[in-house]
Amino acid sequence: MPEGDTLFNIALRLRPALLGRELTGVSIPRVRGMERLKVGDVVSSVCSRGKYLEIGVERGLVLRTHLKMTGSWHLYAPGERWRKGRHLARVVLETPEAIAVCFQAPVVEIGRVGDGRLDHLGPDLCDAEVDIDGVVRRVQTLADPRSEIAEVLLDQRLAAGIGNVYKCETLFACGIDPFTPLAEIPPEDVRRLYETAARQLQANLGRDRRETLEGGLAVYGRDRQGCRVCRTGVRSTSHGDQARRTWWCPPCEARP
Repeated sequence: MPEGDTLFNIALRLRPALLGRELTGVSIPRVRGMERLKVGDVVSSVCSRGKYLEIGVERGLVLRTHLKMTGSWHLYAPGERWRKGRHLARVVLETPEAIAVCFQAPVVEIGRVGDGRLDHLGPDLCDAEVDIDGVVRRVQTLADPRSEIAEVLLDQRLAAGIGNVYKCETLFACGIDPFTPLAEIPPEDVRRLYETAARQLQANLGRDRRETLEGGLAVYGRDRQGCRVCRTGVRSTSHGDQARRTWWCPPCEARP
């Protein structure tokens, strides 16, 4: 599932092609909601919010997509061959200069600006002015103290933007065992985790290759490879309600 920096970078790529442009073609089959975008709409905003992409138009409508595990946004010049089949397109937005296509996104909906649809999300960690105090308060009031910290970090109600990659990389950077219950983690370490996640996410905005340390990632996807710090073999397992995979280095990540 894409992380917050992925959606930020998608918005960064789409914005010059769509912002301020009049739509000359619109195709959004099977869209949730009663509202519809139409030819002649002028794009007024292209932005990310956590793992959602929002494209607003001047009539006060907003198109929202969530890519989950299957979706992707592509940008083409008119007449350019698409890299995926047209039957997989969930959204097609055309301007005289470009065609933006969203393929296979499980969530495609249209609402009104300010409708509160995303109010459940916590502060966006990709925001340079993110309210970490607000994140910590949400953790204290909304998170189950019995939950493992690896699951807590993925809860978008607490802070938006952390996916499996930054979950693993943040826990490694802070030296905290992924399976530690939230109740066992001191408040200062909870704050440090979210500060670290925000720093890592923001460091990768606008970049093609994601890094959390020099040379790449510390533990994510590195099964049985040597830890970049202690050279012990990186381990992985599936756990939690959604059986998400977690990579970690046992010697470097201990319980508090």
